[in-house]
Amino acid sequence: MLKMIINGEQVEASNGATLDIYNPATNELIDTVPDATKEDVERAIEAANAAQKEWAKLPGWKRAELLGNVVAIARTRVDELGTILCKETGKVIAEAKGEAAEFCDLLQEYIEAYKHLKGTLFENGIEKGMDGNLIMTTHMPLGVSACIVPFNYPILLYCHKISSTLLVGNTAIVKPSEFNPLALIKLTEIFKEAGVPDGVIQIVTGKGAPIGEWLTQSKGIHMINFTGSTATGTKVYESGAKHLAHVALEMGGNDAFIVCKDADIDLAVEEVVAGRITTSGQICIGSKRILVQNDIREEFTKKLVDRFSVLKQGDPIDPTNDIGCLINVAAAEKVQGQIDHTVEQGAKIAIGGTHDGAYYAPTILTDVTRDMDIAKDVEVFGPVAPIIGFDTVDEAIDIANQSMYGLGGAVFSKDIKTALKVANEVVTGSVNINASTLCRSHEMPFGGAKCSGKGREGISSSFEEVTQKKVILLRNVL
Repeated sequence: MLKMIINGEQVEASNGATLDIYNPATNELIDTVPDATKEDVERAIEAANAAQKEWAKLPGWKRAELLGNVVAIARTRVDELGTILCKETGKVIAEAKGEAAEFCDLLQEYIEAYKHLKGTLFENGIEKGMDGNLIMTTHMPLGVSACIVPFNYPILLYCHKISSTLLVGNTAIVKPSEFNPLALIKLTEIFKEAGVPDGVIQIVTGKGAPIGEWLTQSKGIHMINFTGSTATGTKVYESGAKHLAHVALEMGGNDAFIVCKDADIDLAVEEVVAGRITTSGQICIGSKRILVQNDIREEFTKKLVDRFSVLKQGDPIDPTNDIGCLINVAAAEKVQGQIDHTVEQGAKIAIGGTHDGAYYAPTILTDVTRDMDIAKDVEVFGPVAPIIGFDTVDEAIDIANQSMYGLGGAVFSKDIKTALKVANEVVTGSVNINASTLCRSHEMPFGGAKCSGKGREGISSSFEEVTQKKVILLRNVL
């Protein structure tokens, strides 16, 4: 049994309660983890606050050095971490090991970026009455951060949330998904092995709703960094607001993938495939609405069906399989309900549309119209591509913007003016031109508009999210 890490110790729940963790591909019991109590969470918050005072006093180079030790150790555990992630998530083994390797690169990049974090010096005498004064700003840590990590990219999002947080002198309490916490427990163990002091990074496991509420409602939490559904994120925001915690939210999406008549159709097809089968389509920024100009819709659909028909689905541990399964049977049943509802509204299934346990077959829906729920606010977390026709680019933009979500978008066109028109007018946090919405750089300030998020995550922006600016004024020193 893997245990939580509270104040540097591997511990069970105070009442002995546990959760079973299953392999969704085989339904095999992998391990059990503690199901934390409110007392356990309060212990972690108390330890994090105590550790933060001393952690912030360490010179920045020392914090960077300790996290560099984490990188070095993690590089030797990529295969182990990837295999665990594959088994507990249903993510194909190549993706899982790739995510574990990416953790190492991403943390190292955050370390290097931290070394160039700069404050501001205001020029003397540019404002009347300020002659002779020296005014500067510096970045101050916020305190204790609750990092709430989803199931779909746990290792990568864990890294995005804790890297800048720890480097600037905050401490972190990680709450992983109740379905697949094992790889994150192993990663958190590495921090202690690397010499990071007790209480600086902790992990509490168990059911999401109560633990999330205990964390986000606590006045001992100064920042909440959440990735998950819009419904849950809204509740997190409300909880944090009651004690004025800083809240960063990355939530749901129903990203539009717009294919214009002059697009490279073969490229667009391959980008749809990548965007819909990676992590079995369980991606917030996956391309979930495929908008195709009617001039080429028939050709595009045939090519996409042909590509979906040769995808090999099976046990994710088998490296010959292209796609694994969803996180659990309940997730597959939810997707099935969404597909059935869309068919009832008039759509047709070109391929797929069925599930076997947690495995959901890659699915293409045709005859989808803009007034159907799937074309608006129904986010399908599975390998499903609904194809929606449009006549003009303005119509495509209008369809894209009719959703309450605004995470990402994509447009395929050989005309740069057309592409930039779409990029400028679609209301989202990002738009990719001739690439699926899955294409994300470590550096970019990732996040959404509308009901898709608040704040930005990425090397170029995260340090601002996890600090507050402090002004220091020295009077009559110049």
